[in-house]
Amino acid sequence: MFEKIKELTKDTVIYGISTIIGRFLNFLLVPFYTNVFSPAEVGIYSNIYAYIAFFNIVFIYGMDAAFMKYSSIAPLDKKKSAYSTAFLCIVISSFFLSVVLFLFRNFFVKLIEIPLDYFYLYYYLILIIVVDTLAIIPYANLRLNRKSVKFTIIRLTNIIVNISLNFILVLKYKMGIEAIFIANLVASTLSFLILFADIKKNFVFRIEKEFLKPMLKFAIPYLPASLAATIVQVIDRPIVLALTNEETLGIYQANYKLGIFMMLIVQMFQFAWQPFILTTSKDENAKEIFSKVLTLFLIVTSIVWMLLSFFIDDIAKIKFYDNVSLIGYKFWGGLFIVPIILLAYLFNGVYVNFQAGLYIEEKTKYFPIVTGLGAIINIIVNFLLIPLIGIIGAALATLASYIVMALTLFFFSQKVYKIKYEYEKIIKILLIIFVACIAYYFFYYNGYLVFPLKIILSIAFLVLFFIMNIREIKFLFNFKNLLFRKNV
Repeated sequence: MFEKIKELTKDTVIYGISTIIGRFLNFLLVPFYTNVFSPAEVGIYSNIYAYIAFFNIVFIYGMDAAFMKYSSIAPLDKKKSAYSTAFLCIVISSFFLSVVLFLFRNFFVKLIEIPLDYFYLYYYLILIIVVDTLAIIPYANLRLNRKSVKFTIIRLTNIIVNISLNFILVLKYKMGIEAIFIANLVASTLSFLILFADIKKNFVFRIEKEFLKPMLKFAIPYLPASLAATIVQVIDRPIVLALTNEETLGIYQANYKLGIFMMLIVQMFQFAWQPFILTTSKDENAKEIFSKVLTLFLIVTSIVWMLLSFFIDDIAKIKFYDNVSLIGYKFWGGLFIVPIILLAYLFNGVYVNFQAGLYIEEKTKYFPIVTGLGAIINIIVNFLLIPLIGIIGAALATLASYIVMALTLFFFSQKVYKIKYEYEKIIKILLIIFVACIAYYFFYYNGYLVFPLKIILSIAFLVLFFIMNIREIKFLFNFKNLLFRKNV
């Protein structure tokens, strides 16, 4: 058993590192885009990619998960049949869906709000979605067969090619935002061609009824849950565009991307947290450990949140080579939303903490309810606040959705796996965050948030943390040893 868990941990680390490196490499495009494109151009491409995320979910409709489930239990002589059934389903559905997108292009271009001068970008949208969708079963097969290193190499190759072509096509050939789509399409096509060997090895030209029906039955219910999760992540972009303009969306999206600093911390925690749940759930004091983890997570992320929030404008305005800054000066007007986005990702981390009970008790049926409610809250708050307070309303909508998701998941998790969390400490930590947030925006809007005051405020709040939680530091080191213990 422990050998299996060690294998899971190893794969998780590899996937985790590749995901984190990939996201960081993609983030390098943020300073590039914001220093070479106008806010309106950034807004146009951001909005189109939000719709690509939606369409990807529809094109895949959970077939990757269905393939992994039924291929994993299929007899050895039926593995190719399972692979071929899933792959052909994706091919056929992608063909018909792409035809619909093409035939009704005028309707969808108007829906997506692509300016007429950029109508041609819609064709890139269709091609990118189709190519990415056709690669989903080969990618799933690599994961299923634990070929995590090959999976990682292909994904990172995709990212490196994408980034390289962005620089070449924009700087050398002056292709504008069209370069973003060409680079993506070429990188995705290259990945598919690399994966073609996997397709050739496992594909037979037939659909098996014994796999088709159960796969579709398993896959289709994934669609609404996946759409809800995607809405939470990207629905703010089309709503911001609908209620404002491309320039405002560009400024919002560029500053939203600065939340990556907290997002990476949460993702690194998540990759370590999931195998840790498996290895710890049978311990006598498992619930006590899970409780302490949440407290420690909040201490660490809250300190990171405060330091980043107070100094994010200084970080964003640092000049690099040839007067290039982390984000271009035309986008600095939206820096005030970054503390809210960072806080939203912090609560996303709290949500991840609360997943333990549902995973242990195998009650994952509650997740669609949680993400669905988060999506509804996100949409409602966006439409209510953006007309009143602009892009800060969109940021608050993201924060509201993650808070609601965390609280809802806490409710369901406590029903099936009750954990006595350290509520007094948690309330104190959240109170400090609330006071720090009020202080930040009070001094920001009154023009007093100068560098010396930031230093003073940071020290004051850090002292408060250590006064309240000094005895947690020793456990922090003990937990580090527990998290990375060897199973023997």
